[in-house]
Amino acid sequence: MSKRENGKVMKDLKKKLKKKIIDIAQPREKRIYIRVEPEKTPEVVEYLFSKYKCKFCTASGIDMREGIEIIYHLAREDKNMVINVKTLVPYSKLEIESIGRRIKAFRWIEREINEMFGVIFKGHPDMRRLILPDSFPKGKYPLRKDFKNSDVTDEDYDYERSGI
Repeated sequence: MSKRENGKVMKDLKKKLKKKIIDIAQPREKRIYIRVEPEKTPEVVEYLFSKYKCKFCTASGIDMREGIEIIYHLAREDKNMVINVKTLVPYSKLEIESIGRRIKAFRWIEREINEMFGVIFKGHPDMRRLILPDSFPKGKYPLRKDFKNSDVTDEDYDYERSGI
């Protein structure tokens, strides 16, 4: 994709998303980052998925100083481009509306981010554990910076007891 076409994509996204976004940047030719507030995230991601013809790749969670940053990675294959939607869910209110409530493809990754980081996805139809055994302590999140292996015991990883 040429620089001119890249510019068209950026201009189009700015026009369509307007006040829903905090910032939009293109640090590399085939990658766009859109920063949004948590309450606008489902609307922006759903627009990219349903109207802008992006395919959902995955989502990432990152433990930041102020909260958990969630990055939704979407691919626009005809433009050979990845569009990332970034939002910061503050520790003071670790919850965000579920995208998986309306688009099934997002359900499993929301379950994983909930389990590993403690983010609550409001309206998610099935928030049961995905990776960790049921015996793993509630309120302990293995991918958060404050997690210490000494916080759990061997029994907490008892997969047989958990029925997995």
